[in-house]
Amino acid sequence: MSKPIDATDRKILNALIADGRQTTNDLSQRVGLTPSPCWQRVRRLEREGYIKGYTTLVDFQQLGYTDTVLIDVTLNRHDEDVLRKFGTLVAALPEVMDVSLTTGEFDYFIKVAVKGAEGLEDFLFRKLYKIGGIQNTRTSFVIRSLKDMHAPSPL
Repeated sequence: MSKPIDATDRKILNALIADGRQTTNDLSQRVGLTPSPCWQRVRRLEREGYIKGYTTLVDFQQLGYTDTVLIDVTLNRHDEDVLRKFGTLVAALPEVMDVSLTTGEFDYFIKVAVKGAEGLEDFLFRKLYKIGGIQNTRTSFVIRSLKDMHAPSPL
C-alpha cells in the first residue's frame, strides 16, 4: 500500500508539473529540502505510482497540425471486448492526443490534431471509420484552448 503524501510531496509534485526537467538540486531548493532527501522522495513517488512518467509537450501547430477536433463516438455494440478493442486501436493512431471511454450519450471522447478540414476528412475516412463498429460520431473543431490538461495546477 502506498504511503500517504504530505505537504512536501505535494510541493514536489507541483514543482515537477511546472517543470519536469529541472535538476534535483533545483527541485530541492524549490521545496526546501536538501538534494538527497528530495531525490529519495521523488523516487518513492515514482515507485508508488504518484508520478506515472515524464513526457514532452509538443506544439502540434509547429508541426503543421493547425486544428484540434473533438470527436464523440457511439459504437453499435457495447460488450467489453468491442469497447477495449476500439479504444486500443484509436489510442494507437498518431493524431490522437487523448481518448476516453465515457458515460452518457457517447461511448468515446477523442481529441485529435489535424491539418485543417482535409486532415479531418482524411483522419475520419482513412483511419477512424476503418476501425469499424461505429454507429455515429459528432465532431467539433476547437476554436481556442483555454487550459491545457498538462498545464500546472496546484495539488
